[in-house]
Amino acid sequence: SYGDAALRVLLKGEFIPGELRDAYAGAANHALQRVRARYTDAGAVQEIRLHADCHAGNILWTDDGPHFVDLDDCRTGPAIQDLWMLLSGNRDAMTRQLGRVIEGYRMFREFDARELWLIEPLRTLRMIQHSAWLAERWEDPAFPIAFPWFGTQRYWQDQILALKEQLAAMAEPPLQLD
Repeated sequence: SYGDAALRVLLKGEFIPGELRDAYAGAANHALQRVRARYTDAGAVQEIRLHADCHAGNILWTDDGPHFVDLDDCRTGPAIQDLWMLLSGNRDAMTRQLGRVIEGYRMFREFDARELWLIEPLRTLRMIQHSAWLAERWEDPAFPIAFPWFGTQRYWQDQILALKEQLAAMAEPPLQLD
């Protein structure tokens, strides 16, 4: 649903400026082909129950430790789907962070390193899904106020560029654990 279904939502609506529609569709379809190839590279990975929107903004810290919030996106998928959004920066920084995140994760559960093939595909899917999420809620009066840039030419030009950058990222070998 994060890929093909999300793209259908975007192409069905009037959100993408006409002159950018074909470029976005082409970049997204090419990216989704690469996503499928990376899933093939990873092979059959175990799926578990996930938060599915696990980033620093959805973790509240108190004296009792971390509390996960915003559970409306829960779903089933590979463990890395809940881990990759904790990584930021360039490839070297993400590699260092990945080692620490996986070290902590392994305190509770085994981690299948084949899932590392899925980090960039999952990032790509999230980009497409996020735009579709906005599109599906655009009739809510709060959304145009909160996201005034959605639907602008600049937003979609940036999305096309980001998808092309993701194609390059997915062409690289996956991050490695030390």
